[in-house]
Amino acid sequence: MTTPAQPPATPDLLYSQDEEDLRSAVRALLADRADAPTVIAATEADTPYDPRLWEALATCIGAAGLLVPEKLGGQGASHREAAVVLEELGRSVAPAPYLTSSVVATETLLALAGEDGLAPAGDAGPAAALLAELASGARTAVLAVPFATPPAGARAAAITSLDGTVRGVADAAVADVLLVPTAEGLYAVGAAASGVAVEPLVPLDLTRPLATLTLSGATGTLLAAPDACATAVRRGLLAGAGLLASEQLGIAEWCLAETVRYTRERHQFNRPVGSFQSLKHRMAQLWLEVVSARAAARNAADALATHSPDAPLAVAVAQAYCSGVAVHAAEECVQLHGGIGMTWEHPAHLYLKRAKADSLAYGSAGSHREALAELVELPAP
Repeated sequence: MTTPAQPPATPDLLYSQDEEDLRSAVRALLADRADAPTVIAATEADTPYDPRLWEALATCIGAAGLLVPEKLGGQGASHREAAVVLEELGRSVAPAPYLTSSVVATETLLALAGEDGLAPAGDAGPAAALLAELASGARTAVLAVPFATPPAGARAAAITSLDGTVRGVADAAVADVLLVPTAEGLYAVGAAASGVAVEPLVPLDLTRPLATLTLSGATGTLLAAPDACATAVRRGLLAGAGLLASEQLGIAEWCLAETVRYTRERHQFNRPVGSFQSLKHRMAQLWLEVVSARAAARNAADALATHSPDAPLAVAVAQAYCSGVAVHAAEECVQLHGGIGMTWEHPAHLYLKRAKADSLAYGSAGSHREALAELVELPAP
């Protein structure tokens, strides 16, 4: 007798009490250390990163080790908790290398460490040692690929050897370790090592610096052979794209809430401008988009957390939708704030720049639609 196939588990899109408690802790920290005037002042001074903020987020709250198993010194949590942290970082556009180090680089190393049941068990070697350092917040790492690289472009993003140039690497200027995919395999290279040059670029989003990485005769520790390297890098980029949707959700939520607050307080013709029908319709439409973005982002986070075989599909859907919602919400925030929304003193421009930069990160919406079409075997748009 044939056993009937079990239907796929229904994704849990609700927030648990532990996730809400984590949200409260992160939001309180960011309100104290990364409020709007502080972030604006930091970007204008060309020093966006606050080491004390990162220390508090990574060590005091323990956010850096959420994805790392307890046996390696991490929290043993999941992508759902990491998504909550990214939502709050999106709400504050706080400059912190959380996405690049604690998600993408960490997930890449997890694919090699064999500590989560998905990779062969055994001595994880240098990958496990580096994971422990990332989990403690003592060091940060970035995957040395262009910030716009989609998960499907993992193999193409590799350079020939440790002699080459990689452009547009996010957070490379503040990283301690560079994970460099090459044709020879994945290397861990010290950012301050001989033969490594990191040249800062002038990005649109000043809260997430980009840099050009030039390697000339550099040396590093080989972490994985070429095939394992491509698999690990793809897994890291997939997690980055999936959880980036939560950051985009946080951006959209802040923009909507701030716009509603402002239009309630701003008066014209002795009435709140938010009472004008045309503005009501625009904000109602935006609210519907944000609700849908929340469902897509939570679905992607849950699929990654449960190691669902449908995770690539959930990530493609989330990125194809959430990036546009974040940009739309930020544009509406600027426009509906009127004159004040066009000034440098108001933080609306920070959200618009972050949303626009995020819309290209880890693959554009168009590239994710193409991936989605391939996954469901439909003609690409």
